[in-house]
Amino acid sequence: MRFIITAQASADKAGGQAQADFDPELFKAYMRFNEEMHQAGVLVASEGLNPAAPGARIAVANGRRYVVDGPFAESKELVGGFYLIEVGSLDEAVQWALRAPSGFGADDILEVRQLTGAGDLPAEILRLIEEAAPTWSASAWQSRGAARS
Repeated sequence: MRFIITAQASADKAGGQAQADFDPELFKAYMRFNEEMHQAGVLVASEGLNPAAPGARIAVANGRRYVVDGPFAESKELVGGFYLIEVGSLDEAVQWALRAPSGFGADDILEVRQLTGAGDLPAEILRLIEEAAPTWSASAWQSRGAARS
């Protein structure tokens, strides 16, 4: 099972609160955590996200997409980064999240959510996916060890 663990600021953290000075030891703690998950064979990907201001938000109205020029969400609503892990259960994913370091940027709250896999979808939906995206679906399900028989 694949899970995404996202990091964001807590609701009580003031928007625009000044970030503390860079702490090399704290940064190394995060990197050691990445290394620990990598060595355990559970880490698929881990990335931080740059601030929202230089990014873009795309909305939809009347079936058409358009660029939204701010205001962007409050800082407490922004995702600061993520871990993508592959483990045997939600409990195992939660145990990894509980071990994650904290204090670097907006990581007060970690949310753990399971990604949808082939085994989570009805056969009819899988058939539609395979029909619309045959090479992608074969690659996606195979890379997750959940190829359909």
